[in-house]
Amino acid sequence: MTTAATALDRAQGKLRLDRDDLTVRWLIVGFALFFAIALVIPLYMMVSRSFFDRNGEFIGLANYREYFDTPALFLSIQNSFTVAGISTAIVIVLAFAYAYALNRTCMRFKGFFKVIAMVPLLSPSLLKAIALVYWFGKQGILTDLLFGHSIYGPIGIVMASVFWTFPHAVLIIGTALALSDSRLYEAAEVLKTSHTRIFLTITLPGARYGIISAVIVVFILVLTDFGVPKVIGGSYNVMATDIYKEVIGQQNFEMGAVVSVILLIPAVIAFAIDRIVTRRSVALLSSRAVPYAPKPNWLVDNAMLVYCITIAVLTLAILGMAQYAALVKFWPYNLELTLDHYSFEVQGAGWENFYNSLKVAASVALIGTFVIFIGAYVVEKPRRDPVARQAIQMMALLPMAVPGLVLGLAYLMFINHPSNPLGFLYGTITIIVLSTITHFYTVTHLTAATALKQMDREFESVSASLKVPLARSFRRVTMPVCMPAIFDISIYLFLNSMTTVSAVIFLYGPGTKVASVAAIHLDDSGETAAAAAMAMLIVYACIVVRVLHVIVTGRLLYRLQAWRRR
Repeated sequence: MTTAATALDRAQGKLRLDRDDLTVRWLIVGFALFFAIALVIPLYMMVSRSFFDRNGEFIGLANYREYFDTPALFLSIQNSFTVAGISTAIVIVLAFAYAYALNRTCMRFKGFFKVIAMVPLLSPSLLKAIALVYWFGKQGILTDLLFGHSIYGPIGIVMASVFWTFPHAVLIIGTALALSDSRLYEAAEVLKTSHTRIFLTITLPGARYGIISAVIVVFILVLTDFGVPKVIGGSYNVMATDIYKEVIGQQNFEMGAVVSVILLIPAVIAFAIDRIVTRRSVALLSSRAVPYAPKPNWLVDNAMLVYCITIAVLTLAILGMAQYAALVKFWPYNLELTLDHYSFEVQGAGWENFYNSLKVAASVALIGTFVIFIGAYVVEKPRRDPVARQAIQMMALLPMAVPGLVLGLAYLMFINHPSNPLGFLYGTITIIVLSTITHFYTVTHLTAATALKQMDREFESVSASLKVPLARSFRRVTMPVCMPAIFDISIYLFLNSMTTVSAVIFLYGPGTKVASVAAIHLDDSGETAAAAAMAMLIVYACIVVRVLHVIVTGRLLYRLQAWRRR
């Protein structure tokens, strides 16, 4: 009787394990199909399109020769690298000083300045460009400070790019500075090393990988950005605006594909370098390291406080000017306040565009969080099919190397191909949601993977020994423990879905235009105040959702800690 019962238990356990194996393998197949449809095939179709003419005939590298033989187009490469290089140099210096103040000094009001540094993330990049037009444009308040130069061109692109990429650099460099080992500084003090030498020989080398990573991230963000040069670039062409002009203006998809491929190459190279740098920076951490604790220094602390106040004032001045411009009746001749610009009764723009943004952002946050967390779980937790799981991991990292504008054009060519049965999705919310999830997949995947790695693998071993199905273990153990990371993923997806422009500029339909795209079109039509109003709606929506996220996450963490204490 006992032998029969034991055999039955083993058979049931083996059946559960077989079901778990089958579930994991089906999930691997599902994610392979997802990446094939959402990323690999569209990119392949875009790249291959660059080797054909408008009649669909293969012409090899003829399109590329035409591109490089056209002075105006070829000049865009030089322009793109110029503004990206200058912007990166300025941002890294400013961000390093700001991150140093937050992590290496005893400056007051650190919490406030951390919040202020992240404010630009709550608005689309084009909002900074619009605000700069009101500050330094032909009718701007501070136009004379440009000494006769125009804000429309490289000056405006650099200034706006510095504002919107600043938070990214602060986050990356701040992380590098926060992970320093205080034992090195204690040894230097014992040897009576000067502060300058300590900074040059310990602080900078210790943060070098973070600085390099920040340089790469900021450079690629500026190089591939569409919103800023579209609003404030004027006649100064860059590759991002060239893609838009070739596809939308001239319907020249082949040349648009050529520019996209050229834009994709430095992004892929930079991504590869960034991954190498990231791995090396992690290798620097030691279990014996002692966290660095800054010591009070009246001169340094107050100097950093003045610097951070200056940055905060400039940041709030950009946001404040955008809001003020959206409320002024007719700048600069009639400065009476009005809400007329929020009616959006021009160029087909309206509140429905803002509602579309909320629908897209909510859908991306809900669906994307579920898909991405399941994908990270499949990669990290099951011990079966390691080769297939590693392939999924590589696919999950690939979207970070693809600029949003390139991905949007790839989707346009893919979805409109005559043989594609999914062509009915063009112009729908569905295709916008899919492209946005794909665009922001990598960062959220890494977030989920990091949270899952922090869980002991013994959870899975114990569940298997107790014959608990994988799905039940995932639902009752993995998800509750990783809930803070899940909320972080959802808010990241929501905020980026609200503010992104380049990934959806080619994909909207008559009834699915989102607010960020509507702001671009309002500015194109000369309705700059209405464009500012539309962009500010995005800001307020992001602020509200971010505050709700903080409240919900705080309560969740409190309950989770209470549950762990039981």
